[in-house]
Amino acid sequence: MRRVLIMGAAGRDFHNFNTFFRNNRDYKVVCFTATQIPNIDGRKYPGELAGPYYPTGIPIYPEKDLTKLIKRFDVDIVVFSYSDISHEYVMHKASEALAAGADFWLLGPKSSILKSVRKVISICAVRTGAGKSQTTRRVCEILNKYKVKFSVVRHPMPYGDLLKQEVQSFSSIEDLDKYNCTIEEREEFEPHIKRGNTVFAGVDYFKILKLAEKISDVIVWDGGNNDLPFFEPDLHIVVVDPLRLGNESTYHPGEANLRMADIVIINKIDSAPKENVEKLKKNIKTLNKNAKIIEAYSPIVVDRPELIKNKRVLVIEDGPTLTHGEMSFGAGIIAARQYKAKEIIDPRLYAVGSIKKAYVKYPHIGKLIPALGYSKLQMEELNKSINRTPADVVVIGTPVDLRKFLKINKPAVKVSYELKEKNRSILEEEIKKLLKD
Repeated sequence: MRRVLIMGAAGRDFHNFNTFFRNNRDYKVVCFTATQIPNIDGRKYPGELAGPYYPTGIPIYPEKDLTKLIKRFDVDIVVFSYSDISHEYVMHKASEALAAGADFWLLGPKSSILKSVRKVISICAVRTGAGKSQTTRRVCEILNKYKVKFSVVRHPMPYGDLLKQEVQSFSSIEDLDKYNCTIEEREEFEPHIKRGNTVFAGVDYFKILKLAEKISDVIVWDGGNNDLPFFEPDLHIVVVDPLRLGNESTYHPGEANLRMADIVIINKIDSAPKENVEKLKKNIKTLNKNAKIIEAYSPIVVDRPELIKNKRVLVIEDGPTLTHGEMSFGAGIIAARQYKAKEIIDPRLYAVGSIKKAYVKYPHIGKLIPALGYSKLQMEELNKSINRTPADVVVIGTPVDLRKFLKINKPAVKVSYELKEKNRSILEEEIKKLLKD
């Protein structure tokens, strides 16, 4: 029996365990490691979820202890199981594992993907923050137009009590409170709930898939980071970002997503240099000559744009997009510039706690506040950092409206954005074709 360590970030790692290792007597998973998301180590993957071969559960340790853990647990195989990581970083971790005496694995779709009895449309990306969320909403809009019964299954974000989060169903705003959802979860679930869509998420995607199949003729896989889909897609849509030209072939597993794609959406053509868009088209065709390419805008809408003009503004952007997504601006900055803010205030001097630490870990963030809220404490630190910053107006560029659950001490405006294809017929025709098959 070979001894296994799974490297993860509370998502793909648990799925790889459930699909490949949980009932496989050829392997024994001795531990997980955790990174990328704060406060997800120091827990256990519960015995109730891990199955009969792991009655006491499986411990989760910090990734920084990888070499020590390989030696301590006499690990034979290290399985890399998280996403939005540069190819270079992945190979550094491979080198660390090899030097410590272990094999280094990446599980492909055949080892981890689940087959549905329903049609599956997957929306994935080559990087975090490319525009999966608005693309998923656009796909749902088309399905609603044709009165198709569907549900959305979201990539896992189980950052709390794993037992309580094994299977989650969200159909109302009250459900978000029921599960004590983080800012990151609310950002993904709330826009769907407002549109009347049911969203499933959690830990055990065998069970989640069965529940989704009961109420759906089509399942929409709403991917996280740039991870591969958990369900085998009948139509695989991948979003690419011309503002991060070159990342489509240098990040894991985003490149694999692009190579697998049936449709590639080049988003943000309204904010990216034209030459980037043209270069990106060539890069896509080099990696996947059969994929259909759709160009799309990501136009912004501000609820009270008159508050921005000639004001000193504090801009808040989506946390994961700024941190491991490595973007230095988003919809909030675009809105501030478009509506002629007098000044964008630098919040770094006023940030506290984990928000302040984020600037040290991710120095590229610059004059923005990342909307990090993985815990109640972090949400309090985010709120305090916002309120301490001397600005006239707060520009909220996050998918969810932070005004609902933060007590912001100054006027705030909300920026929203949707996907608008340059040619509106291509995506709709491909979905119609799928529905007829």
